[in-house]
Amino acid sequence: FYLVFLHFQGVTEGYNGTIFAYGQTGSGKSFTMQGIVDPSTQKGIIPRAFEHIFESVQCAENAKFLVRASYLEIYNEDIRDLLGADTKQKLE
Repeated sequence: FYLVFLHFQGVTEGYNGTIFAYGQTGSGKSFTMQGIVDPSTQKGIIPRAFEHIFESVQCAENAKFLVRASYLEIYNEDIRDLLGADTKQKLE
């Protein structure tokens, strides 16, 4: 059993968005979050959310956007940045 929590309804209105996955090792969190590129029906939540955000940004008129993303893993009280150069390095 695992839980995925989504909250990015107001992202294009300037609010922070969060996607949170919690559950046992091997329960499918990474696949749900990342998925696979081909076939496109197997894309995960992250690529789908990015597509939605950037489509909204492209359609917006007279607005500026700053998009920042982080992808963190918390395991056994260790935190790792999965978008960083060294994904095995622990954060403080």
